[in-house]
Amino acid sequence: MAAGQFVREARRRAGLSQRALAARAGVSQPLVARIETGDVDPSFGRCLQLVRACGFDLDIHVTPLDEDAWTLVERGASATPDERLDRMLAGIDLLRAGQEAGRRDA
Repeated sequence: MAAGQFVREARRRAGLSQRALAARAGVSQPLVARIETGDVDPSFGRCLQLVRACGFDLDIHVTPLDEDAWTLVERGASATPDERLDRMLAGIDLLRAGQEAGRRDA
């Protein structure tokens, strides 16, 4: 999620206009608008300032990277549309086989 999306979400949840948020944070309304649209990429500090001016906070965690998931993403990104379709259909076949096996065992 981009910084502007955090700001927009916090502002909307707080029921504030861009002008009201700008006044609370001590910045201009056009700056808030440019941040929300992604035209300006604010620093983490500026993003936090704007979110806090809405009455919210950011809760950020560092978590281990799941290398297996990342490898799957990279492999999927390099696949052709036909390869992606083949993988999806194979997954559906596997799912159906598992469902049928479950019904037989029940």
